[in-house]
Amino acid sequence: MKYLLTALLLFGFSCSLLNAQEIKAPRFGKGILNIVGKDSTWSMKFATRMQLLGTATWNEANGEINNSETNFLIRRARLKFDGFILSKKLTYKIEIGLSNRDISGGSIYTNNTPRYIYDALIKWNFYKNFSLWAGQTKLPGNVERVISSGNLQFVDRSLLNAQFNIDRDIGAQLRHFWYATPNFLIRESFAFSQGEGRNVTVGNKGGYQYTSRLELLPFGAFKGNNEYQGSALKREEKPKLMVAATYDFNDDAIKTRSNMGTFMQNDVGEYQTDISTLFVDVVFKYNGFSFMGEYADRNADDPIAKNSDGSLTGDIVAVGNGLNLQTGYLFKNNWEVSTRYTNIDLDRSLTLKSTENQYTLGISKYIVGHKLKVQTDFSYLSIVEDSNQLLARLQIEVHF
Repeated sequence: MKYLLTALLLFGFSCSLLNAQEIKAPRFGKGILNIVGKDSTWSMKFATRMQLLGTATWNEANGEINNSETNFLIRRARLKFDGFILSKKLTYKIEIGLSNRDISGGSIYTNNTPRYIYDALIKWNFYKNFSLWAGQTKLPGNVERVISSGNLQFVDRSLLNAQFNIDRDIGAQLRHFWYATPNFLIRESFAFSQGEGRNVTVGNKGGYQYTSRLELLPFGAFKGNNEYQGSALKREEKPKLMVAATYDFNDDAIKTRSNMGTFMQNDVGEYQTDISTLFVDVVFKYNGFSFMGEYADRNADDPIAKNSDGSLTGDIVAVGNGLNLQTGYLFKNNWEVSTRYTNIDLDRSLTLKSTENQYTLGISKYIVGHKLKVQTDFSYLSIVEDSNQLLARLQIEVHF
């Protein structure tokens, strides 16, 4: 709660300094307030967003559908602050979650407090095309995860992302870009992180996490970083392509999915094992057409958690691989039809998890781009040697 109160007090204090600042009320979707110091030494944009979600699920076995469940919830509710300090080469971002889903996951590792903070980050463009990031933010992982949850093509991300993503952590990142030819853009990222995920307060329990990403854009940059937005709202006039790969190594990791999942506790503290994750992804867009493909693979030195005497704790690292393919077409009236196929193939001999194949059909209406939209999707999940599942979702996104 103290983080929420701090954010609200910060916003209130900023708004009270009317005589010292220039305050602009932008149009919808560009933030609620844009505050710039009269001496131009700092700025702050304040924005908020929410997602209202309704879901219905059914089990399917032997041709019969049963066990229906419905759920209505506030999927996400966020406060966002960003701007510059002293120079536009030194910027910051703060994002705070408010919904129950946003703040869940508190444990002894977060001092048994809600996980309000998503991003608390400073970016410094210290030399030409080099930037240094410091704080808590998303790691340069799979493209679907780096895309904001407010800019997705479907109601939510795929099963591949749910199983393999490396999300956020606290540490430092070095980023660089250059042009191999006048149009061939290359971007590199390297991250050094604590390795236990966001909002951990007990310090580093295992080793550290190292993440590298390489992005190749042979036809030049997308409009407005459109490769990191779902759909094809920018309607690229020429074909644009990004091919990228990420390798993540978590030394002596103590969670079941690298820096995600559950902590692997044992009789002497935490079980540790090296975990590596590989992502390969591709994004292509042209006019109203979009395609995104992702492959993920995770391995661990010793994925079965043990106590000091060799007995099993019951925790197992989620080793295996996944594939996600999705495509869509955006009509001129900003209605979009999209499809997605996802395959999850964990090592059954270790995890006892069956292979999953999910097929999804999505329909979206972009009223003001991603800032105001209505999305629905329908999914069929086929689970080998288990009952299958049907899922229907409807969501409204409002982003000031």
